[in-house]
Amino acid sequence: MLSKYKTYPLGNFIEQIRGVSYKKSDVSEVPKEGYIPLLRANNIQAGKLVFSDVIYVKKELVRDSQLIKKDDIVIAASSGSKEVVGKSGQAHSDYDCSFGAFCKLIRAKENINPRFLGYFFKTDYYSSSISNSVNGANINNLRNEHIDNLLIPIPSVSTQEKIANVLDKAQELIDKRKAQIEALDQLTQSVFLEMFGNLKGEKVPLSELCDVNPSKKEIENIDKELPVTFLPMAKVSENGELDLSESRLIKEVFDGFTYFREGDVLFAKITPCMENGKGAIARNLINNIGFGSTEFHVLRPKENVNSTWLYYLTSLQSFRKQAEANMTGSAGQKRVPKQFFSKYKVVLPPIELQNQFAEIVHKIQSQKEIMKKSLEELENNFNSLMQQAFKGELFND
Repeated sequence: MLSKYKTYPLGNFIEQIRGVSYKKSDVSEVPKEGYIPLLRANNIQAGKLVFSDVIYVKKELVRDSQLIKKDDIVIAASSGSKEVVGKSGQAHSDYDCSFGAFCKLIRAKENINPRFLGYFFKTDYYSSSISNSVNGANINNLRNEHIDNLLIPIPSVSTQEKIANVLDKAQELIDKRKAQIEALDQLTQSVFLEMFGNLKGEKVPLSELCDVNPSKKEIENIDKELPVTFLPMAKVSENGELDLSESRLIKEVFDGFTYFREGDVLFAKITPCMENGKGAIARNLINNIGFGSTEFHVLRPKENVNSTWLYYLTSLQSFRKQAEANMTGSAGQKRVPKQFFSKYKVVLPPIELQNQFAEIVHKIQSQKEIMKKSLEELENNFNSLMQQAFKGELFND
């Protein structure tokens, strides 16, 4: 790493600790006396440790050094995906919790500011160095020497503290903006429940309000050289956002992929995407036509059904839980069957009320877009500050 500060091997400033090895019989999916939470690679998200979807391991298997302490950095050290290897999250307090054998823990020695160290693991230099190391290996494993041999710029302890303080404040602004965006998502769900949660009237099967997985016959005679939107499952977020950057010709996707068109509601039918809330309204498609993952159900609203109302209905936790209860198939391959939409019954609100809800959602989404642009600016500023900090351009030492 090029820097005005002198660089040293990272191994001079850290201790590396291996994760807990365990057998299937040593873990529980639910809290249990004598067991403690154990983090895995999926619990490292966006530079933070996430304590949902954890497993529990017998405490007798965990050494004291393997308990996560304040400022420790947990790293994904082994994975079938090279993109996962190296991602890190820093603990902000002591936890009666440990981490699995496919992870490792970085603990700062007394000769470095631990918050300064934590930001080093967010630099592009760290990411690219780990990526190069892993891509050169036959197995996606991060060895101790991959970490120890990294060069880290080391200013004085007082300058490390200044850098950490500046980056903490920049990160705090990012976290606040993310919380505001999340609050807007929650507001939309609250408005839906307020407007439609206590509706009275005859309940009808949801399949009577929408066509489920419409036939491709209506476009069989369309020019097969026509470009259309292509949408893999990975391009759908858990907040209903779509990445529509990929297009293909109809002839390349007509057979074997799910067909949808403008205004259709997409509903992820597989585990874990369904439980995680994946779904969206298909909008801004190329030529109003899309193809994509066969792991979606396509719901096409009938007359007097607004797409926005239908999408937020299928986004409700209560709806997802009933869908989950009706899944079929073996563990890890479970799917929501098409028949579920015939079993699930709902009161259809007046179209005027649905349209009113859609207008409210549009206003909330407009505010959300402003917040997202602001978040992007904050993140760009943070990355610029971090680059300057480690190059020695932020403070003279």
